[in-house]
Amino acid sequence: MRSDAVPEPVKRLLHAGSRSFGRLTAGARLLPSFLICGGQRCGTTSLYRALAQHPTVLKAVLHKGVHYFDTNYQRGPEWYRAHFPLRRHAERLLDEHGVPGQTFESSPYYLYHPHAAARIARDLPGVKIIILVRDPVERAYSHHAHEVARGFEMEPDFARALQLEPLRLRGQHERLLNDPNAYSFAHQHHAYRGRGEYAAYLEKMAQQVGRDHLLVLSSEEFFVDPKPVYDRVQDFLGLPHLGYPEFEQHNARPRPVELADGVRAELTEHFAPHDAALSGWLGRTPAWRS
Repeated sequence: MRSDAVPEPVKRLLHAGSRSFGRLTAGARLLPSFLICGGQRCGTTSLYRALAQHPTVLKAVLHKGVHYFDTNYQRGPEWYRAHFPLRRHAERLLDEHGVPGQTFESSPYYLYHPHAAARIARDLPGVKIIILVRDPVERAYSHHAHEVARGFEMEPDFARALQLEPLRLRGQHERLLNDPNAYSFAHQHHAYRGRGEYAAYLEKMAQQVGRDHLLVLSSEEFFVDPKPVYDRVQDFLGLPHLGYPEFEQHNARPRPVELADGVRAELTEHFAPHDAALSGWLGRTPAWRS
């Protein structure tokens, strides 16, 4: 039976049982050697599924996004370990392919959450981080469509949602900073402009984990010609080149209406200094500004 055919209550029960067993065997489980940390609506699911097909990579047991370092940190390290494969499975891959198996997860909110980078650096020393960046105007528009489709956004008009964003997010970043256990629905789901201001969050992540442990990829390049991008990822992670997976675009949400010219112009102007900062940080012009 396909996982999407399993009724949601049954799926939750199975996940709870798996996590309970996982806690009991936490000491025998892997921790991730790399993470996909965002950005949201930038192709993270597509890259996750491509990497999950690599013969020496073991994906998270239950689902791709564990969201430990952002919204579930209070659950503790054993809860986190419960989501990953047993170490003996990685050892089996060493026998088969001559390199140890690696495991990973993908939680796009890690890039934006104010505590995630420091938590990752503290709990997963040496971990490698992959981040995808995309035209922030298109990212914001796609983000809004995604939240509407999931029922997390009650304002169907994108322009109006942009107008609401400053009010919704007022004081939320500071509240999260001041209270490590706090949660903000608006900060996670309604930061349409905020989550496209990439340079500031890349710098914060680099300060915590080290610039050499960070790989920043262009979503546009990945979708147009995925093989060279995938090769860069394999080299970065030290994975043997064992052929290519099936590359598919996941979670795409076509919009029935084109983005209004006025809204596009306003967003393009808003993101101009952030894109300039990103160019300086990367040492190259982002694909959407080329």
